Amino acid sequence: MNKSELIVALAQKAELSKKDAEKALSAFVDVVTDALKAGDKVQLVGFGTFESKARPARIARNPRTGEEIKIEATKAASFKVGKALKDAIK
Repeated sequence: MNKSELIVALAQKAELSKKDAEKALSAFVDVVTDALKAGDKVQLVGFGTFESKARPARIARNPRTGEEIKIEATKAASFKVGKALKDAIK
């Protein structure tokens, strides 16, 4: 399912217009993004948790040349599935 298909499904499920469903989806994405940038986590009980995790700097090796490469520290978004969603998928 891509973004436009998700918007159509949201509009039908919530009985909204496609335009309102698109606004709601965009607002959700913006709120989650802003929270993760601020270092907060977004917890939706039963669905899952969005959070940002720090990845430390490390040394890697280029497999072709064997040369060492320094990889900078960074943050990455992660999602941990909630129990209710996990059970629903089984």
